[in-house]
Amino acid sequence: MKDRGMKRQLKWRIDRPDHRGTPEAPGRVVTLIDRALWATLTDQHATAPPKVWGAAYRIPAAHVAEVKEYLDIREINGYSIQYTPFTKDQDMSATYQTVHTSTAAVDEGVPGRISCLVYIGLPDNPQFLGPQEPQALAEHIVKSRGPSGENREYLYQLEEALDGLSEGSGDEHVSDLARRCREIEARGR
Repeated sequence: MKDRGMKRQLKWRIDRPDHRGTPEAPGRVVTLIDRALWATLTDQHATAPPKVWGAAYRIPAAHVAEVKEYLDIREINGYSIQYTPFTKDQDMSATYQTVHTSTAAVDEGVPGRISCLVYIGLPDNPQFLGPQEPQALAEHIVKSRGPSGENREYLYQLEEALDGLSEGSGDEHVSDLARRCREIEARGR
């Protein structure tokens, strides 16, 4: 599924202190921002792809309230709820999966354009960091860890997930940071 509505780009924000960092060394996670806002920021990655790749999940109606309650708690630090249109494109058919398993939710029954709830870290939130110097960000990510694991594992899994969505779905900024983190790790061994 490709975001064809409001163009959004990835930026970094401070993670919850009980997730991939601590209050003394909070981790870093990506957030989506409007393309219009992204264009106003000074960033080390001057170009950005024209679209953001992602996955959309259809939650069975009987579980929507439960899942939303869980996500509202998990995403409470720095995110706000936004809705964005997503389009199911033919070139994504290999990676698009219908999670909803009721008899009415066969793949052909999913509309071509759906409205998706997303959690976005807006710039007015104190956790929003905006542009970061890539090497300093990588150094911080490598040293941050919390109850949910190491911050670098979050980054490596994000890179793998983005690369695995479709040809051309990887993100230059995420891959650059992952490469920098691996280099820092290799020097530390």
